[in-house]
Amino acid sequence: MKKCLALLLSALLLFSCAGVAFAAEETDSFGAYEHVFIIGIDGLGASFDKVDSPNFDRIFADNAYRHDAHTEYITTSAQNWGSILTGVSYDTHGFTNDWCEKNERDSTSDNNSIFYYARQAFPDAELVSFNNWDAINHGIIENDLGVKKINRGTDPLVTDAIVRYFEKGNTPKLMFVQLDSVDHAAHTYGGYSKQYYSAAEKADVFLGDIYDAIDARGLMKDSLFILVADHGETTNGHGGQTKDESSAILAVAGHSVNQTVLNEDVHNRDVSAIALYALGIEQPEHFVSSVPADLFGESREKTVEENPMSPALRGLRKLLYVFVRMVNLLVSVFDKK
Repeated sequence: MKKCLALLLSALLLFSCAGVAFAAEETDSFGAYEHVFIIGIDGLGASFDKVDSPNFDRIFADNAYRHDAHTEYITTSAQNWGSILTGVSYDTHGFTNDWCEKNERDSTSDNNSIFYYARQAFPDAELVSFNNWDAINHGIIENDLGVKKINRGTDPLVTDAIVRYFEKGNTPKLMFVQLDSVDHAAHTYGGYSKQYYSAAEKADVFLGDIYDAIDARGLMKDSLFILVADHGETTNGHGGQTKDESSAILAVAGHSVNQTVLNEDVHNRDVSAIALYALGIEQPEHFVSSVPADLFGESREKTVEENPMSPALRGLRKLLYVFVRMVNLLVSVFDKK
């Protein structure tokens, strides 16, 4: 009898260990990241595919992207940055450029930003937003969440502020960035001008500088890095519903991101759902954004043992441990007999 119990105990222990390994292998990417960095480049539409972009290539070549993700049907900045940050459509949040420049919001407002949900989930976390166009910090991101808001009037100044921020040892849980010079070039010279493409190439340099500043802090191994645009451009600006205006870059890099061209149904507003999912925050029911089904896959960097377990399998393991202890007790009883 004692030998049988010993064998049973060994089998249970092996099953328990197998359950742990199985749980790790099957774990999805919900809550798999410590930090999320969202880099927004205003006006960077599908034509970015024609630009020499070595930094984009090295960051996203083995990850997921789409050059023509859908935008809101009104292709202006506040409508789209609002959707990207709140997870709802323009028809729901109603932001306009003029409104965001003149009004502030707080946490009692409707359609809270992802910073609101990050603050609820991580009360002591560092949250930061760097912007060229300060209407985002003023009228979209709430003013009572303790988000550090940094506004600079040019993209080089924004990028320099970000680099210095990380050089000082900061480790934000969630960071949003908005660069504006690509859109400015389109308004001044046209969406397909050489000045526009030159600005897009320069934006790729800023993208690389920001990524490298984060990586130098040793954060990228646990971070999701996202590039997104609010809208595309035409020769006469933007705001309408043409294909060029309503197509925008969306790219995602991280240790569990699939190497893929994202499905053609992806929207720029899906960034809000992706960011919350990566941080382990349940998506609010009113969101119309979603995590693309083809975005995440098995982790390529973490070992099986390092992957987190699902709550259900964690509970099963606890029950197995209790059962093993009971078997141990029975073994000791038989030993005494």
